[in-house]
Amino acid sequence: MRVLVVEDERKTASFIRKALQAEGFAVDVCPNGDDALAAASHTAFDGVVLDIMLPGRDGLSVLRQLRERRNATPVLLLSARGEVNERVEGLNAGADDYLPKPFALAELVARVRALGRRGAEAKATVLRVADLTLDTVTRQAQRGGAAVELTAREYRLLEFLLRSAGRICGRMAILEKVWDYDFDPGTNLVDVYVRRLRDKIDAGFEPKLLHTVRGVGYVLKEAP
Repeated sequence: MRVLVVEDERKTASFIRKALQAEGFAVDVCPNGDDALAAASHTAFDGVVLDIMLPGRDGLSVLRQLRERRNATPVLLLSARGEVNERVEGLNAGADDYLPKPFALAELVARVRALGRRGAEAKATVLRVADLTLDTVTRQAQRGGAAVELTAREYRLLEFLLRSAGRICGRMAILEKVWDYDFDPGTNLVDVYVRRLRDKIDAGFEPKLLHTVRGVGYVLKEAP
């Protein structure tokens, strides 16, 4: 994973570089926003650690420029100011995460690692298990080359199951990810939607892909 660190304080930049390198990251450092934009336009980074308070072009301006240029590299913002308004402004500008100064290096490393996972998921625009595919750009699903018509909720459920392919997904985890908030653990909402989805992606096809793990949840995989 290659990371761009944009930080004008040399000591802080050095600490961040060493901490990330110790965990196996390749690290480039820029002391200002203009250099950061130039670096990001010539190199494919897996994540950016971006200080807001920079000489000249500030971090929020850099972030906005990256997003205007369709650069979707995950960005972790750093700032000595922790006001809610600043955090909200940064997230609205396209940041993926925010870490106030001072911070623990171990937490920064963990957050950068999470950015890498998020970026890898975002790059996977076509999700596939056996002959089932889902294009996350066009939002089109196909099984065996035939189009599968999905409602918005069915699409989110299928995307979540495909991104978790091979792993058992519990009912509560599905509720939190697909419906965005918790429900009564006794609700059968997940089971209802899984049955609908199974009718669309498994009925008439072999092998069956959407399996029930009794008492636990569901798993999308080729083998039973």
